[in-house]
Amino acid sequence: MKWIPHWAGNHDARESPRLWKAVLAPAKPLLSKSKVVARGRITHTESLGFRRNDPAGLTPAPNATHVKFLPYICLVVSLLATAGAKPSLTQADHKDWDSILKDFVNTESRVDYSRLKSEAAGRLVRYTGQLAAAEGLDWKSPEGKAFLINAYNALTIRWVVENYPATSIMATPNPFRKKRHRLAGETVSLDEIEERLKKSGDARIHAALVCAALSCPPLRREAYVAARLDDQLDSNTRQWLANSYLNEFDPQGGTAELSAIFDWNEKDFSSFAGGLEGFVREYAPRDKVELLGDRRLSISFKKYRWGLNDQSPIGEDYSGFRLALDWLKNWFR
Repeated sequence: MKWIPHWAGNHDARESPRLWKAVLAPAKPLLSKSKVVARGRITHTESLGFRRNDPAGLTPAPNATHVKFLPYICLVVSLLATAGAKPSLTQADHKDWDSILKDFVNTESRVDYSRLKSEAAGRLVRYTGQLAAAEGLDWKSPEGKAFLINAYNALTIRWVVENYPATSIMATPNPFRKKRHRLAGETVSLDEIEERLKKSGDARIHAALVCAALSCPPLRREAYVAARLDDQLDSNTRQWLANSYLNEFDPQGGTAELSAIFDWNEKDFSSFAGGLEGFVREYAPRDKVELLGDRRLSISFKKYRWGLNDQSPIGEDYSGFRLALDWLKNWFR
């Protein structure tokens, strides 16, 4: 992928001689009048605008005509220091997203899409605009991972808001495969954002991505941030596996009926120590794991409910038949 570079990008100073010549030209008279000894000490500081014999070097010379060139020196030093450096991370401010989650997501992780659309659509557009303008991101870093998780969830919710009321995100035009979202200077699909996150090798990201369906993992009521990302992912994964509506355990019978997400992303969970069962033992409720003991866990998967995760019951009756029809329509869109 090709990212938009900063003004200098990864160019070496030697690649832009005209630029450096233009920058250095105004400072040439000053540099030519300053004498530097072998140890690098400027002996004729009067050319910088200070008296030569002042021990502290702080008394302005009476005819300090070259003081006007000091800004150019600062500019040159700054450019030399940053030439060839990697672009700095331009972060989106996640405060808008954090406030939206707190204001419109309840403790059951349901979203009040109707009120969000009428009261905070502008806030959501402003935040996603920051996502579009971000640059210099390392997707595998904590900052990059938190950015992508927030982006996936925010862009999903924005898409639902734009199409609300809808009984399911699957009832909207090609919600996951269509490249329609602006992210860090690119146009991407939700599936592409998920794929970038999967390359991090961290299976916990599946507990954080919320596709606006009833069977999705809990939508966290705060933005993900780099400084607390590990704790947040651990917490959300444990909350997901502890939700009996989404994942059921019978430790005495040695069985578990898990979210279909575990089935769809089996490869990601198999890379965890002990595979999928090892992942479940690590993050499932402690009392269930202790009751299970050393018995091997027999795992099956739940039917996924694609009805909208709205606070109203609008998505409760979204059927498998309707899902099949919407899936076919979206395949050809």
